[in-house]
Amino acid sequence: MNGQIMTIIACSKCHKIYPNDQTPFQCECGGSFDYAEFPAYSDDLIDHSTYGMTKYTRLFGLVQDFGLITLGEGNTPLLSTTINGNEIFCKMESHNPTGSYKDRGSAVLVSFLNSRGVRFAVEDSSGNAGASFAGYCARAGINARVYVPESASGPKRMQIERYGAELIQVPGPRREAANAVLKAANAGAVYASHAWMPFGLTGIATIAYEIVEQLGKVPETLIAPVGHGGLLYGIMRGFESMNKAGRIPHEPYYLGVQSCGCAPVVSAYSNSTRQISEVKLSETAAEGVKVSQPARGSSILERMITGRGEMVAIEEGLLLDSWKESAKQGFYMEPTSALVWAAIKQNIKDFKTPVVAIITGSGYKSIILS
Repeated sequence: MNGQIMTIIACSKCHKIYPNDQTPFQCECGGSFDYAEFPAYSDDLIDHSTYGMTKYTRLFGLVQDFGLITLGEGNTPLLSTTINGNEIFCKMESHNPTGSYKDRGSAVLVSFLNSRGVRFAVEDSSGNAGASFAGYCARAGINARVYVPESASGPKRMQIERYGAELIQVPGPRREAANAVLKAANAGAVYASHAWMPFGLTGIATIAYEIVEQLGKVPETLIAPVGHGGLLYGIMRGFESMNKAGRIPHEPYYLGVQSCGCAPVVSAYSNSTRQISEVKLSETAAEGVKVSQPARGSSILERMITGRGEMVAIEEGLLLDSWKESAKQGFYMEPTSALVWAAIKQNIKDFKTPVVAIITGSGYKSIILS
């Protein structure tokens, strides 16, 4: 395994190509690395003899012998339900091995690290990404250290430690955990950022591939929570790749959802700009979207301001009501996932069908006593 990249990854600002012998999380100019050419989709590259996300290995843009680190992620159910009398399809990413969609990105990211001989890496997270990263590092035999805000849910913190990772709880808001991990990175540690490193995007793109396979067609509307933006952006790139290949006639209309307590992408969208300004965070049960400076927010907005989607914010009361309502239908999801349920209740008449909502994480991940 030599860790070579089979597609072009470059800085979004200065266009410098990602190095073949290092693992930087960000370009020297401060720009983010992204796929200048997203790995091309082709039905011929899908291995239907294997199960789950593994069958898409040849679509990840890495050399074929890189060795996928897997825990059996992918092939999550697409379940039909009704919200306010309207049929909605829920993509149950909560069914992944560590309990969230993050596993798709972690599988590819950790596989990349492993292919480059990385034996110790650090990460920061509000919880789900850290738990997923810790699990996949354990699978790969990579030592991990995860920085989380002290406010991160107890089950997520416990999960990180159970996987054997070193857990660092950082006082203060989410950005303080990010500042702490940057100090470690500046001291020489490999910062395997799920937000800034692009490799996990090809794993997340498989959500789009699976939805089309399960639904039998492209959904007209796709709804997902937006924190750093990697989930929605990865799905966008997946549908975009399928459309370019002629596999689907068009992409869905995208609806990104944030909490009113933290809505920097919504604010930028409302001002018709892709430039995101840092916002002051308020308390919200949707801890997965408490990100004041989202890494992929501008990339999402670049597509949305051309008419391919929109952003909405959800009040806390509606979020909690939707979280409770979803459980009454058998969906035990974390509050961050309930943002999509609330967005449907708030905007249902405006959606073209079929509608697919991404259920990002399990309710076992968060404890709310209300």
